[in-house]
Amino acid sequence: MGLNKKIAAFAMAVSCVGLAHAADEAVTFKLEMTDGKLNPARIEVPAGKRIRIEVKNTGKGAAEFESVELRKEKVLAPGAESVVVIAPLDPGTYKFFDDFHQQAQGVIVAK
Repeated sequence: MGLNKKIAAFAMAVSCVGLAHAADEAVTFKLEMTDGKLNPARIEVPAGKRIRIEVKNTGKGAAEFESVELRKEKVLAPGAESVVVIAPLDPGTYKFFDDFHQQAQGVIVAK
């Protein structure tokens, strides 16, 4: 195989890896937690895709994103930001809440 064919084969392999990585990228959503309030309290996501939720605590006290169903929890100090990554979900509704402010209830709806 000539040098040009080897370069072309390498370029093709690299682009296929890039396409596979792009297909695996998570869909990003934002969630703001403020002293017992969730914004938004309902997050609609595509089923079958990895989900990335950027969580920001804009309140004066600590907040905790928690979902028993999704087995996720993340504590945030006042002013802190973090990310929760969720594996692809089956269609359905998944509850989450602020464990420091139990009245703050939300849902992730996978469609």
